[in-house]
Amino acid sequence: MTDTQNDAKKLKSDLWKKLSESPFLMVGQADGSTHSEPLTAQLDEDQVDTLFFFIGRDNRVADGGALMLQFVSKGHDFFACLHGNARVDNDRAQIDKLWNKQVEAWFPGGKDDANLALLRVDIDNAELWETDLSIAGKVKMLFGGTIRSDEEGHHAKVNTTAESA
Repeated sequence: MTDTQNDAKKLKSDLWKKLSESPFLMVGQADGSTHSEPLTAQLDEDQVDTLFFFIGRDNRVADGGALMLQFVSKGHDFFACLHGNARVDNDRAQIDKLWNKQVEAWFPGGKDDANLALLRVDIDNAELWETDLSIAGKVKMLFGGTIRSDEEGHHAKVNTTAESA
């Protein structure tokens, strides 16, 4: 797989597009002290390198700290491993901005639910992979052939997921 600046820019752009299509990630403590769990990310276009999650105050990641987040796109053609630092940030304006019917279903008390916490994860770095097999590569896979590196896709390690960086 290649690891160039152009690939990194494309992968960062694709990450946010794919997350908006399917915002589900496995989230757990970076030290591996607990199992990861599925959470639904709330995306804010105005917040670069930041993911938000509505969680219960008793959630295993509610204490914040270093987290690892794993993402697989709907088409299973994009993968990401994100590392970030989390903290509860119950900014009412941010809660209002991100609130939706899906979140409301989990918190019957609404935005004032006593168990509601908005977890903010600031992404420190990420590793991104995108498979982009050519037709020839897909045929080779079907029949057990060798896939050349130019047929595999793209890979990048990045310190920011900002599309313009």
